[in-house]
Amino acid sequence: MSKTRASKTVLRLSATGSAIDRRTFVRQAAATAATAALISAIKTAFPGGAFAQGSGPEVKGAKLGYIALTDASSLVIAKEKGFFEKHAVPDVEVAKQASWGATRDNIVLGSEKNGIDGAHILSPMPYLISTGKITQNNVPTPMYLLLRLNLDAQAISVSNDFRDLKVTTDAKPLKAVWDAKKAAGKEVKVAMTFPGGTHDVWIRYWLAAAGIDPDKDVSLITVPPPQMVANMKVGNMDAFCVGDPWHEQLVNQGIGYTACTTGELWFKHPEKALGMRADWVDKHPKAAEAIMMAVMEAQQWCEKRENKDELAAITGRRQWFNVPVADMIGRLKGEINYGHGRVEKDSKQYMKFWSEHASYPFKSHDAWFVTEDIRWGKFEPDIDINALVDKVNREDLWRAAAKTLGVAAVDIPASTSRGKETFFDGKIFDPADPMAYLKSLAIKRAMV
Repeated sequence: MSKTRASKTVLRLSATGSAIDRRTFVRQAAATAATAALISAIKTAFPGGAFAQGSGPEVKGAKLGYIALTDASSLVIAKEKGFFEKHAVPDVEVAKQASWGATRDNIVLGSEKNGIDGAHILSPMPYLISTGKITQNNVPTPMYLLLRLNLDAQAISVSNDFRDLKVTTDAKPLKAVWDAKKAAGKEVKVAMTFPGGTHDVWIRYWLAAAGIDPDKDVSLITVPPPQMVANMKVGNMDAFCVGDPWHEQLVNQGIGYTACTTGELWFKHPEKALGMRADWVDKHPKAAEAIMMAVMEAQQWCEKRENKDELAAITGRRQWFNVPVADMIGRLKGEINYGHGRVEKDSKQYMKFWSEHASYPFKSHDAWFVTEDIRWGKFEPDIDINALVDKVNREDLWRAAAKTLGVAAVDIPASTSRGKETFFDGKIFDPADPMAYLKSLAIKRAMV
């Protein structure tokens, strides 16, 4: 073969070292290009990777909001301890919100409009948002309540101006003093965190049980949780209701004292929840389940007493709650300094993250929240409570996630109702007859 002819016969070496002629090489190159084009088309059609992931989550993350409160701990721990990553949603973002109002607004926006997909949230809020009761122009944004984040461990604290009264669950000693303050032309300010939310409900119940009308006898104001202590310090309020760690911080700074924990009003009461936009959950059911499982595992971690010190150290960091461990650890362990000489150790009034079915969203509890919001005029008395709860409360998704996670049967309630609930003043809520409960209450806005 001549030198010129040899140069026209292009030889290639395969991976094994054998020769490949030019025609074969061209065919293989074309096939490779076609495969690359196909992969590119698949990526374009399935940007979340759903095609490649098969049975896994449709997306790798979501944006969840939280407020700097101890009951947001399981979201923080799910991120810090890698539970989101374990359940194939490593890109979940846990973003601090300035207030419950900001949480609402960002949920309405959704992450596609630089908002959030869901949040650590006051349990009544998914109902108020879903019905448009608290949204701009009353436009509903359907939400699902996926799981409860905790039971108990909120509190009501009072200014040192009333230290000598040593108020407890019984707020009656305040009535005469506050009436006199009003008669002198001064305003009595009582703070909660969001109208219609849990703290609003707790402090209204506490006041009303003492014969103090929360709408007529005091000025009920809204203050974001992290701003409670600072506002009481400068004399902007006489009492407030919020979650920890703010009560322990108040006592440690000598600004006021805790009258009672909310668990003393209703032991093992539901508190915060994980709520998400319904359209996001419907579009990404596997990812929603993965998020739930990650949070449920984090709740189990938070529940263990041997983890409490680390829990306080992690959540107290600047990027999370920005609170000293000393302002958190006592009440996390059930060691409560009420601030006026009353100290209780080994109290049952600690935050339950997993025990006592804390994670499971009982429908009967949501029925009570809706009923209380009827009591104070947030919902109409003729609203179909059960229908609304069935629409928003997705305990069925919780059960599915629990099954996939392998939760022990003892930790899965047999019923969606916890039955009748008894409060500190002797009132009883029967989820089968909410109107009987409403009629038994002396102070209310609802005409029933």
